[in-house]
Parts: sequence; C-alpha cells; structure tokens
Amino acid sequence: MKKVAIPVLAAIIACPAMASQYHNESWWDTIDPYISLHLGAGYSNLNYSYNRYKESLTDQEMHARAALGLAMWCHKARTELEWSMFTKIKDDADFGDTRVQVNTKLNTLLMNAYMDFGDYSIVRPFFGLGAGVAFSDQTREVAGLGRHNQDLTRFAAMGSLGVTFDWRHFAVDMAFRYTYADINSGLHNFAGDIGLRYMF
Repeated sequence: MKKVAIPVLAAIIACPAMASQYHNESWWDTIDPYISLHLGAGYSNLNYSYNRYKESLTDQEMHARAALGLAMWCHKARTELEWSMFTKIKDDADFGDTRVQVNTKLNTLLMNAYMDFGDYSIVRPFFGLGAGVAFSDQTREVAGLGRHNQDLTRFAAMGSLGVTFDWRHFAVDMAFRYTYADINSGLHNFAGDIGLRYMF
C-alpha cells in the first residue's frame, strides 16, 4: 500500500507546482493600453499645380502627435490611433508670369502599426506603417487676383523607423518619419521626433 500511496501523494503535490510553472497567460494578459505624446520638427515639400504649371513649395515645420494604442506580445508590437498637428507650411513660387504664395495648415488622423525587430529587452529598434486621412486648410494668394481658400480631406500614409527605450510602464520613442498627404499634387513630410509612452 505504501508503494502506491507515496507516488500518488508525490504526484498530487507536484501537479499544482507544474501547472503553475506552465500556466498559460490569457490573450488579454499580453495587452497593455497606452497613451503617447510626441514632439518633432522636419521639412515639408508640397507639389503645387496652378495655371498649367507645377512647382515644388518647401518649408520647415514643427509638429505634435497624440496617440491612444495597445502594446501586444510583450511590447514587441503595437497599434494605435494617432492625431497629428503641423505648424503652417508656407512658401511662394513663380507659376509662369504669376507669383503665387501658398499657406497650408495640416492635421492627420492615422491608424498605425509598429513592430520591433531584434531580440532586445530595453533598447529595441522598430519600424511602423500607417494610413488614414489628412485634413488641410489651404490658402492661395495671387497678386492682383486676391485670395482663394480650400478645405480638403484626403488620403494620408506614413512610414517610420526608430528606436524604443522601454522601462515597464514608460517608454521613450525616437524616430525618423515620412508622411504623405494626397493634397494638390502631393505633400511629402520628412521629420524626426521624440515621444513618451505611458502604459497602464
């Protein structure tokens, strides 16, 4: 009887220990919601068509971004909804014999996805892609003809490459970012930014 009782008792004691060792986390346990704020500066290039001419208008800009997202798979991937605001982009150029000044205010609403690459714990490089809409308020001023204003809602997309410094509840993201907005003949923004994420 003892030969049977002792192995059974040992198995009863060992099973909970082994179960806790191989406990599978639920899918929800691998998800951390977060909020993030980013500040950056860059360079915008607007291809503008007027009176059968096309010119490239350029300006430096600053921008702020706010996002609400979810970090998944031990923070190796994340997805977020992001709102970006850019300072006014303005430049002028000669379109044939006509001097035209163009001012563009731009905001974007994007759904982004990011993925880390490399097996690192604290410092992790990442890349990201996003798509959504751009909201622009564009003003064109022509000497002698006055001012024309146009509000546009168009497609927007972004790509980014950067590095994350991750400390459990807080993370710092530094990234180079390209944003495209389908405004007039195309607006291209090249920028760098730094941001803080808080996971809760």
